[in-house]
Amino acid sequence: MKTIELKPILVFDSGIGGLTVLREARVLMPERHFIYIADDAGFPYGGWEEGALKERVIALFGRLLAEHDPEICIIACNTAFTLVGSELRAAYPQMTFVGTVPAIKPAAERTRSGVVAVLATPGTVRRAYTRDLIQSFASQCHVRLVGSENLARMAEAYIRGEELEDEAVLAEIAPCFVEMDGGKTDIVVLACTHYPFMANVFRRLAPWPVDWLDPAEAIARRARSLVPLPKGFEPINGDDPAIFTSGKPDFATRRLMQGFGLKVSPGLVSERGETPQTKTVW
Repeated sequence: MKTIELKPILVFDSGIGGLTVLREARVLMPERHFIYIADDAGFPYGGWEEGALKERVIALFGRLLAEHDPEICIIACNTAFTLVGSELRAAYPQMTFVGTVPAIKPAAERTRSGVVAVLATPGTVRRAYTRDLIQSFASQCHVRLVGSENLARMAEAYIRGEELEDEAVLAEIAPCFVEMDGGKTDIVVLACTHYPFMANVFRRLAPWPVDWLDPAEAIARRARSLVPLPKGFEPINGDDPAIFTSGKPDFATRRLMQGFGLKVSPGLVSERGETPQTKTVW
């Protein structure tokens, strides 16, 4: 019997937050290898000027697609996809991109109080894409947009095992909790893939119980729907590669990758044949 080699699934994030999506995607696509790309040289994306970030991501994907030839690409980053998703699809029409956008529609469908918060990066909060989602799906709700300057960095530190001060975390999530017209926030949309790693901390510090809406499973289901499941497949074992654009992930990050069944591989090769270990090109 001839073995058919299946193309890998590429999962892209600005840092390590996309691991929340990778975890769910592996459950639904056990027959596939994955390539995890962390643009840590550009992290965090939230403070970037929009034009510069568009150029960076589009150019980066030109090399990623040429080097890895994936089946599909999952953009596990709200900030990136809400900014450059349509441009990526236009630039690389041969590739299927599965995007991550704030889960405003399901939040509007589930809320009982009509008061919803979207906890995101400043970049995602600024996007017209986000405002359009609210206008299209949540016009009957009060939606509080909260763009945290610090929470993505804090989440990366927390994932690596560093301790965080409760007061610092609470200061970032407190604006999500709104009381108005006899109702109060009952759903907080986690509109950054880093944030679900801290969901237990958020629950502990929240002024009152809310539903913390994590889109990772929905993203994975969408990806599975676009990838055919071959007959007679066998689950894949072994480490998948993780590539960091800086070429210099620290020890704690490498250990975290191992825990997710990922093996850190050398960074992308530049046009001159240099790797980020010898020259940072992003």
